[in-house]
Amino acid sequence: MRPKAFDPDDIIDAAMKVFWQRGYSATSIQDLEEGTELGRSSIYNAFGSKHELYERSLRRYQELKAEKIAVLSGPGPVRERIRRLLMDVVDEELSEEKGLGCMTASAALELASHDPSIAAIVAQNLNDLESALYEALSRARETGEIAADRDIRALSRFILNTVQGMRVLSKGYLGHDRRQLLQDVVDVAIKVL
Repeated sequence: MRPKAFDPDDIIDAAMKVFWQRGYSATSIQDLEEGTELGRSSIYNAFGSKHELYERSLRRYQELKAEKIAVLSGPGPVRERIRRLLMDVVDEELSEEKGLGCMTASAALELASHDPSIAAIVAQNLNDLESALYEALSRARETGEIAADRDIRALSRFILNTVQGMRVLSKGYLGHDRRQLLQDVVDVAIKVL
């Protein structure tokens, strides 16, 4: 009997959802079989290993987040664009999908300190956001929207840290009014600009 054909991109998307929800260590091959509807041998034949599938899933996550980051290069005042980016984080954290949070942050906390290949992907994901922030803030400084004496690199890193910090903060305050908590962080971050 000939094996059923599948689209590798669809499998990566399905695996990404499993890893995103459970993390790398807590995801078993059985979980991946159920999430992708592929057998164990098909997973190994197509992707080599659980680790390779995780790497490809993390890269796919980066591609999806690039669409959200694109708001920074759009029209309008930079503060409004950064506020939209931060409010997207708030909305994601409070969504009905149980606020899966940021797969990049999860990978950084779980694996990056002892897995060089994951550390490289995490660094690339974070660098992409920092670079987009830097470009947006640099243009804003050139047009006078941001004061000329502001350290754009430091501001970019501050907003990057704010994004990741909001994700962690949201997880730690499940019994509180998380919307207000995160909104307060957004408001202060925008005032810093």
